[in-house]
Amino acid sequence: MISLAGRDILHAWGKFVLTGIGLGLLIGVTLTMAGVYRGMVDDARALLSNSGADLWVVQQDTQGPYAEASSLRDDVVRSVRGLPGVARAANITYLTMQVRRVGRADEEREVRAMVVGYESGQSGQAGQPGEPGYLVAGRQLTRNHYEAVADVRTGFALGERIRIRRHDYTVVGLTRRQVSSGGDPMVFIPLKDAQEAQFLKDNEAILNERARSAANPAFNRPGVPGLLEGVRAALASNHQVNAILVQLQPGTPAETVAEPVRRWKHLEAYTRAQMEEILVAKLIATSARQIGLFLVILAVVSAAIVAFIIYTMTLGKIREIAVLKLIGTRNRTIAAMILQQALGLGLIGFAVGKLAATMWAPVFPKYVLLETGDAVRGLLVVLLICALASTLAIRVALKVDPAEAIGG
Repeated sequence: MISLAGRDILHAWGKFVLTGIGLGLLIGVTLTMAGVYRGMVDDARALLSNSGADLWVVQQDTQGPYAEASSLRDDVVRSVRGLPGVARAANITYLTMQVRRVGRADEEREVRAMVVGYESGQSGQAGQPGEPGYLVAGRQLTRNHYEAVADVRTGFALGERIRIRRHDYTVVGLTRRQVSSGGDPMVFIPLKDAQEAQFLKDNEAILNERARSAANPAFNRPGVPGLLEGVRAALASNHQVNAILVQLQPGTPAETVAEPVRRWKHLEAYTRAQMEEILVAKLIATSARQIGLFLVILAVVSAAIVAFIIYTMTLGKIREIAVLKLIGTRNRTIAAMILQQALGLGLIGFAVGKLAATMWAPVFPKYVLLETGDAVRGLLVVLLICALASTLAIRVALKVDPAEAIGG
């Protein structure tokens, strides 16, 4: 059997290979878009796993702390620790902000990061909820103030000083794969410092509030000594956190602890499955639909390109196809040869696309997860698109008059 694909590769291999490379780059973009979505889902699941929690206790009627704002008093954790089935419970704060390296003017740069405040070394126990699970360098936090553990993706190094709000912190440890649901690297600092960074007002605002309090007759009554000082002390302190991370005793169902929290503590409690549903199905749902739309558009564009290429190549072989018909070649054989050409082009394009996606994925600022299953499904979709796109060229080939073989 004469192979049209083999003929093109032998006699016009440059055109065929360049066409395959162009198609491959488009396929590489498609695989990368799928990898971006997989990376977003993996970031969300990594966030939950890295927290070390089995249960999230947040403000009532909210879906915090990742999808919505949540605020509760830090002394609530004591009542949560006393619930049956609770092994550990710890306060946590999350704040996404710009973290700046402190140094010479030419070295200063800002990094978008999620600042996590957790109770470090509580009761001398390691593995506290919210604590970085492991370090690649340095040590965990041991002081109550001005130390930080950073993810390596921040670019910070051990011993460097970084600025968060008004204070400078020394990086004492480095961790890896500690990211927010949006892919931002994490910086861990002591809880008290994080509460001040997130909830406490700046100095000028505090001075203004003190002046307002002094001018307010309700707070500055002559017969009530100490009232104004108490109000001012309240303005200068903060006891709010975003959530309480709870670790359960082995064998304790999460719902048996979550139910009394909802009923008696007037708070909201989410299990790991519920929190994953919030992150994946709600927080990144819009991004997932947008990526899905891009994939559909890229698939349509790929089909149009393949159809045009195969159609053009087939028009260039009208005389050869007429000769085949003249010598008695069946239509099924001619259609199979054109299909072979399209599938060959698709295989070359997929190989180039997979290689390109693998090479440029680490360069992306966000995590791109290329799964084998997606690659297999992508290959099947590419072959299906190529097969469907070849139908236009097959119809043209089957309409060729054998008399054209001896025409002018």
